[in-house]
Amino acid sequence: MAHFAKLDSNNVVEQVIVVNNDVPVDSEGNESEQLGIDFCKSLYGQDTTWIQTSYNGNIRVRYAGVGMTYDSANNVFITAQPFPSWTLNETTWDWDSPVPYPTVEEGSTDIYTWNEDSQSWDLVVTPVEEVTPVEEVMQFPYPPVEEVAEEE
Repeated sequence: MAHFAKLDSNNVVEQVIVVNNDVPVDSEGNESEQLGIDFCKSLYGQDTTWIQTSYNGNIRVRYAGVGMTYDSANNVFITAQPFPSWTLNETTWDWDSPVPYPTVEEGSTDIYTWNEDSQSWDLVVTPVEEVTPVEEVMQFPYPPVEEVAEEE
């Protein structure tokens, strides 16, 4: 299936739709982005702006999502900037934090979140030492349920 992103006047993605593969194909069997765009405009109006996106990221770096911006100069979809201090990496088109994500040892369950105020990564999940069995948490067995007589 072909996918097309609808852009607003600021090149922000408003919607992504799926179009049958035979729509953006010309009479010689060649895929044509313009045929797909024309089809989308026939459904949503001639005054709309559409651009093809690839579910597997084969074109325009990544699959478009609502809220992303299309950078026409570089022909890429860019996610929203997560924090004011992060900068756009013009090689990967991802946002880089001012401080690299901490190295996590293999098998660790440590997870960090960015703290914009301190410009650092805060540990939010640490390894669990012992897991409480669900039976203890749920206090099995449950008390019996009383039967209610049906009214006639």
